[in-house]
Amino acid sequence: MIRRLTEHDDSSCQILLSKKPAENLFIIGDIENFGYEQDFQKLWGDFTDDGRLKAILLKYHNNYIAFAEEEFDAQGFANIINTDREFKQLSGIAAITDQVLPFIAHSHKKSRSLHYAKCEDSRKLDQNIDTSKVKLASTCDVPRLVTLQDKIEEFEQDDSRESSIRKSLEQKSARIYFVEKDGEMVSTASTTAENSMSAMIVGVCTHPGYKKKGYASACMKQLCNDLLAEGKMLCLFYDNPEAGTIYKRLGFEDIGMWTMHIYEDVPQPSSL
Repeated sequence: MIRRLTEHDDSSCQILLSKKPAENLFIIGDIENFGYEQDFQKLWGDFTDDGRLKAILLKYHNNYIAFAEEEFDAQGFANIINTDREFKQLSGIAAITDQVLPFIAHSHKKSRSLHYAKCEDSRKLDQNIDTSKVKLASTCDVPRLVTLQDKIEEFEQDDSRESSIRKSLEQKSARIYFVEKDGEMVSTASTTAENSMSAMIVGVCTHPGYKKKGYASACMKQLCNDLLAEGKMLCLFYDNPEAGTIYKRLGFEDIGMWTMHIYEDVPQPSSL
């Protein structure tokens, strides 16, 4: 049975989601930040005959994410999505979204898949990495971070990046670790979407003139040490096999593929 979830279902949601905090980083964070009764956010649950919650479907604006640990009513979740004229994207662990996809009635536009990895045990971290030069950034370091990122080809130019990073630091949904040389920030790793159970690692980069010195690995290790000590699981996306090799050497293990399926705008009814 599928029905809308409310605040009264929160304990059931937490029991299910806490089993896989890395896989559910976005759902956990959105519930903690926005609850169950926002216009832009809704949640549905699929329940067993005896009333146990076995699957969750989250709508955040025009994006849907589903999670389940066992067989669930994929067609029922798709039926909810098919009636939403705001729908644009279905994302999540491929093993779950692949069950919903055949029932989506809208015109598909494009898809993207990324490797999804997690680190949940500090004992798996490379103990030989020296973290003595790693520092934790404050808001006053944000301009230096943006200056570094502007030197990295993979980072898109964005005039709002500095204010966005500053806001995330102030809201404590992100933190930044860095190494500096000669007064210049030369390597960094950051978190985003931090919640009570997990956090996403983003923005791992090194100045082109300081590569292959272990600075990014040091930032990553210090970040992981600190958050794992707080009981938070770390996760990250990657699409570069070389990057995957580095992350696995640091102690990460693959969860699976994270897929994002983009759809055409749903036609709106014509007005007479």
